[in-house]
Amino acid sequence: MSEQKPIRLLFVCLGNICRSPLAEGVFRSKVVSRRLDSMIEIDSAGTGSWHVGEAPDPRMREVAKSRGVSLDGQAARQLTETDLDYYTHIFTMDKSNLHDTLYLDTGDRYGHKVRLFREFDPSPDDYQVPDPYYGGPNGFEEVFDIVDRTAAAILNRLIEKYKLEAA
Repeated sequence: MSEQKPIRLLFVCLGNICRSPLAEGVFRSKVVSRRLDSMIEIDSAGTGSWHVGEAPDPRMREVAKSRGVSLDGQAARQLTETDLDYYTHIFTMDKSNLHDTLYLDTGDRYGHKVRLFREFDPSPDDYQVPDPYYGGPNGFEEVFDIVDRTAAAILNRLIEKYKLEAA
């Protein structure tokens, strides 16, 4: 694996302050705990520009922290067309994010990289991660549970697909 390019993952939601930064943080913690961080790059972005430069939502940070995951150092950014080329796998949090991400693919070259995050969830429900932004605290807890189990499934799939072994 050392001579190969790293596997690059991007998690995408609407504003990049709740769901996608959580997915980035949870996935990073799982990758680090498996000692695969030299092989996998992880980032997140939003389809909208409203929160560019802001830290993740304080409610999401609090839930993540209570579950042992740090979202420190993250700042919201907007998804760009160049992200489609750079990242190996792009996981969107809902169908609207999927549509907006694919809209940037003007040459129809990157659709094979873009998937709904919950396609890998053992309990996918409607395949969308609900946006907790306007809801109460239970929504943030529910999103953490969804992201945690789905990130574990994605990491296991990547380990199998790329035959990854700890550094």
